[in-house]
Amino acid sequence: MSEEIKKTESLSPEENQETENVSTEEQKTEIKIKGQPEKITQTDNSKDTKTTSYGAVTSIFEWVQPLLVALVFITMLLTFVFRQVTVSGSSMYDTLKNGDRLIITNMFYEPQVGDIVVISHGQNYDSALIKRVIALEGQTLSINFETGDVVVDGVLLDEKYITGKTIEDPRSPLEVPSVIPEGYVYVMGDNREHSSDSRNTNIGLIKKSDIVGKAQFRIFPVDSFGSIY
Repeated sequence: MSEEIKKTESLSPEENQETENVSTEEQKTEIKIKGQPEKITQTDNSKDTKTTSYGAVTSIFEWVQPLLVALVFITMLLTFVFRQVTVSGSSMYDTLKNGDRLIITNMFYEPQVGDIVVISHGQNYDSALIKRVIALEGQTLSINFETGDVVVDGVLLDEKYITGKTIEDPRSPLEVPSVIPEGYVYVMGDNREHSSDSRNTNIGLIKKSDIVGKAQFRIFPVDSFGSIY
């Protein structure tokens, strides 16, 4: 033990300085190592910010997605199931008036007597028509223009919805077919004295394929909202 103590005490000042320097360098190393977590923490904060931004975008998308789905669904309904049309003219008065807005349906639709239908424009008329179906393909039809009686399959129609009398079209009269041919329907407007319809040579019988759909109810004006039947 005494020899070791003597050796330690016998160290020169330069050797003692080196020992102190070593200790100082070790302290610096420790300081640097202790400083590293601060840098790592800063990097982690950046990752948290990116994660938070991504989460915000995801939340917005999750909120917007149902709206987009609903919009697509409504668009498909209005395109393939329900459509909106605006009445132009007075041929359906007073069931329908000029400017009325209607919803029509066309999916799997098959015309029936009494239906109010929208007809696409034909070769002899430029705009769509809205009329009432009077007789279907294969049915017999007779119209007494003197009395205004309309008879379908031997049954007199009870037409409480019409305005005026069912007269022959004075402008360009068309002979009424005794039997409606296959693929066609016979239509007339409710305003019988002021309607261009199947009684007129410019319109005549209507192809079933030209029927856009059946008018179901009125959405405007608001005070007349509801079914048109």
